[in-house]
Amino acid sequence: MPPSDFATVTADDLVTGEGVALDLPAASLGLRMASGLIDVLVTLFTFVALFILLTVAASPFADAALFGAATVLTTVLTFLVLPTTVETLTRGRSLGKLALGLRAVRDDGGPISLQHALVRALIGFVEIYAFSGAPAFFSIMLSTRGKRLGDYAAGTYVVRERVPLRLPQPPPLPPALASWARRTDLGALPTGTALAVRQFLGRLGTLDPGSRDRVGRALLADVLPYVAPPPPPGAPAELVLMAVVAERRERDLARLRRDAELRDRLLA
Repeated sequence: MPPSDFATVTADDLVTGEGVALDLPAASLGLRMASGLIDVLVTLFTFVALFILLTVAASPFADAALFGAATVLTTVLTFLVLPTTVETLTRGRSLGKLALGLRAVRDDGGPISLQHALVRALIGFVEIYAFSGAPAFFSIMLSTRGKRLGDYAAGTYVVRERVPLRLPQPPPLPPALASWARRTDLGALPTGTALAVRQFLGRLGTLDPGSRDRVGRALLADVLPYVAPPPPPGAPAELVLMAVVAERRERDLARLRRDAELRDRLLA
């Protein structure tokens, strides 16, 4: 898609190792509160229904320990297992987010994983349910990206999907470095480094050769600690950076395809 075209954001647009999704606007406080209210109501309804089901199942035994176990099990399933599973399988959506066109993504714009969803759920239980949502409210209000405490801990933020954007062309994988990139172990880049690389590659055409070489080498020095084995000797810095970004995107896409296949098997 040419950079000048407008497009509605799709799942693929969020898969950008350094990426395109960083151009998505963060969800506002009002949208976060509305989606959170939907999620809270659904969660509380689920908790009550599951608690009644488990206590009825335990009632013939009239054992206080069983009732206590039913309470603990209901709490864990409702406030931890359920939201973690839903956000993992839907790539960052809960029911409230789905209703309002929101999605949780990594700080570098990529799709969240099980680890991100689990941390968000754990911190969310404390800040939303244990403290009636007050920490989440003030955190979102004070954050430039609308982050609640769970987002800070997980390295995520919530974006609006239903917006028209100018989507820049993702950098291609340089053919000369394709073999190296595909066998390379790529670590997770720090958010600041990822942003700097994305901005550099997006502005190559506006930089003079001296600046391109100087900035490219500096960024490559920041990226190399997260790449093994190192690139071939003499490879231009900007091509190595393109290869890293393109390969991270391909691996994110592959993971999303695996997640989709798993979700399809589970729902079949």
